Amino acid sequence: MANTAPFTINGVKIAPGERRTINLPIAKLYTHTSLAMPVQVLHGRQPGPQLFVSAAIHGDEINGVEVIRRLLRLPILERLRGTLVAIPIVNVHGFLDRSRYLPDRRDLNRSFPGSEQGSLASRIAHLFMSEIVARCQYGVDLHTGAIHRTNLPQIRANLDDEQTLHLAQAFAAPVLINANLRDGSLRQAALEQGVRMLLYEAGEALRFDEASIRGGVSGLLYVLRALRMLPRPLLRRKPLTPVVARSSSWVRAPESGVLRALVRLGARVERGDLLGVIADAFGEHEVPVVAPADGIIVGRTQLPLVHEGEALFHLARFHEMETASRQVEAFQESVQPADEPLPPNDAPIV
Repeated sequence: MANTAPFTINGVKIAPGERRTINLPIAKLYTHTSLAMPVQVLHGRQPGPQLFVSAAIHGDEINGVEVIRRLLRLPILERLRGTLVAIPIVNVHGFLDRSRYLPDRRDLNRSFPGSEQGSLASRIAHLFMSEIVARCQYGVDLHTGAIHRTNLPQIRANLDDEQTLHLAQAFAAPVLINANLRDGSLRQAALEQGVRMLLYEAGEALRFDEASIRGGVSGLLYVLRALRMLPRPLLRRKPLTPVVARSSSWVRAPESGVLRALVRLGARVERGDLLGVIADAFGEHEVPVVAPADGIIVGRTQLPLVHEGEALFHLARFHEMETASRQVEAFQESVQPADEPLPPNDAPIV
């Protein structure tokens, strides 16, 4: 059955089978220069779900921008059912400034659902909710760790919801975390409007990470197929079965000093294992950083200079540690060149 209904955004109608880029106007700079949030809409010839994919809500988290760029170049999207709405740069101000925040130092991902008459962050959040979220049924928001902090590819979502869990498993990141909703987050505001969302965390702010990018592209393709927005491949490769973490917490610095980290991202550790050593500049006083429990390192600091109490290693705990460790290793192998083929003329980022 052919799709006959156009998809409308910002008053612009996109016909079935059409791909179109639309600029959503946001507040001008104080130089009176116009600024806009770029959105690309792919409206399929056949009816189906509406899915948005967003990145750079935190303006320095750029991995997702590359994930969306690669996704949009894949020829398979010509067979799309339903509608894909891609927003690679939500926080345009922060992206321009290479900053997590907006110019007023507000966190956009703590400003939803926003208000048309509120702060700059609140107005951008309101625009995103009214023009993007209100027109979709599903969403995937792409993130990285904060500056000087990197994350193992993982999905955070409301895993108590059966359909959300299905999509989270379909994404095939190695680790799933049943993450609590945070006040003012896009995920919370979307859920209140009945939109199911996944949050993909992978890599580090202001850095491209090839494995995280590949994992993001393949994960989005798996989600599109799970929603039947794309056909399944003729030769089906069984995707990774992710493992749900029962809990996670940060191991913090017992003292200030210079950290020598001894475990890599994705490493399996046991309670009491040495994760790193904090020393003074002379090496005369050293303090060990040890694992408080069995688990897998799903996040860690990249900066050797640490203050007392600073988050160093993000430790996720699992009921089946051996299975979780195998899945992390399988994922890391799968995203080495080449899992999902890159578009022509695209080389891996190193």
